[in-house]
Parts: sequence; C-alpha cells; structure tokens
Amino acid sequence: MTRSASRRRTTRETSVAVALDLDGPEGKVHAATGLPFFDHMLDQLGRHGGFDLVVEAQGDLEVDGHHTIEDVAIVLGECFREALGDKAGIRRFASGLFPLDEALVEVALDVSGRPYLAYDVPIGQVLPLGDPPFNPEMAEHFWQSFATNAGITLHVTRRAGRNTHHVIEASFKGVARCLRDAVRVEGRGVPSTKGTLSG
Repeated sequence: MTRSASRRRTTRETSVAVALDLDGPEGKVHAATGLPFFDHMLDQLGRHGGFDLVVEAQGDLEVDGHHTIEDVAIVLGECFREALGDKAGIRRFASGLFPLDEALVEVALDVSGRPYLAYDVPIGQVLPLGDPPFNPEMAEHFWQSFATNAGITLHVTRRAGRNTHHVIEASFKGVARCLRDAVRVEGRGVPSTKGTLSG
C-alpha cells in the first residue's frame, strides 16, 4: 500500500502545493516557498522524517510570511492525515530528546486523531531569520496548524538553547524523527482500544 497524498490550496493570499510520501522511496525533498529559512526547515522535516516531500508555495511575502507559513502547514497536515489512511499497524507514539549544539529540544507525539499542541519554546530576542525574513514566533503557529490538520497530539519543549536558529532547527528535526518513528508499521490492527484513530 502506498502511503502518499498530494493537495493544493489557493486563496487570495497564497497558492500552495504539497506532495508527500511517508515511506520516501526516492529520498526526494524539495521546498520552494520564497522564505529560505522556512525552506531549510521543511527540508529538515522531510529528510529526518524519511519522507519524499515536495512543497511549492507563492504568497503575499510583501506583507510578511505569516500566510505562507500557515497555509503550507495546513496543506502539509492534510496530506499527512490522508497518507496515513486508517493508521493500521503504526507505532502511533514517539518521543525523544534532540540536540543541536547548545540547543536541546524534547518532542513527544501521538498520532491519535485528536489534534493538540503544547509548545513551550521560549525565544529570547526575536530576530528575523533569512531574507525575506522568517519570524521565529511563527514556528509555534506552523506546528499548531500542522497538528490540527494532521490530527496529532504534539508536545515540543525547549530544554536548553540560546541560538534561535539552533532551537527551531532542533525542533523541526525532533518532530521529524518522532513522526518517522510513529508512522512506522509494526503490526496489523489499529493501535487503539476504540478500534479507530479518527478522533
């Protein structure tokens, strides 16, 4: 069974296209959103998640990156949920601690069908990253939109770190590795006493 999905979303603010294959047979990752730092984070998400991932977006970056980042997260979450289907046989839960130099981020997630985000990643001085700039505060909004549309419970906590780039990158890598573990097929039935993980 192929666990893949592709979707498009077009509004007055953005045009987004995403293609996702959870089992990544080609190891292909491509992100082009007009926000270089965000592209770098999406690349980390695909590579460390073991996914084939293509994201192309055009948005009103002359305003700021908010709409582009939000809409990419929405479409990516929808693709993730669709690609998983009924979630039969998946591990479901995953967690870990993920370092990047001085930064250390803890991630725990449950592919539960119940969307929830607990995000405790304080950022000291908010400095835009890249050009056009990525506002670090948008990282939380990205994960909120992704978790809501993917139907996952996601906890992300900063344990240490001073460099904003390192903290955010450790977060993306950590979520990617946990998604990789959680969607791994190791059984046959749906891992729930209710018999469903649809919410």
